Amino acid sequence: MEISDKYFEEIITECLDLIPEKYASRMNNVGVVWENNPSQAQRQALKLHCNQTLYGLYEGVPLTKRAAGYNLVVPDKITIFKEPLCHSVSSILELKKQVYHTIWHEIAHHFGLDHEQIHKLESKT
Repeated sequence: MEISDKYFEEIITECLDLIPEKYASRMNNVGVVWENNPSQAQRQALKLHCNQTLYGLYEGVPLTKRAAGYNLVVPDKITIFKEPLCHSVSSILELKKQVYHTIWHEIAHHFGLDHEQIHKLESKT
């Protein structure tokens, strides 16, 4: 699926607006950006194989790991990857659902949840 960069940004904004306020209001020092694909450095850091894809990535210090001395640091970053997401779906509705799911997953990392905890929570819904 091919969409414009502007429309992809609009989808991300829409999805961010759907995050429940009780979580959105507690996000602290985190920015959400998008890129076409993960960088080679990101792929290497995650030890991704050539056949593995990545929809999103959280980089930063989770809220649960921040101590009293946490200050004067660059913001955490959630990156959403356009091309892998667009290539994984066949409709705009599917894309919006997957972008929301990806954003939610990365926000969960910001709150200190690991993949196992996230998958447990997702299996309950």
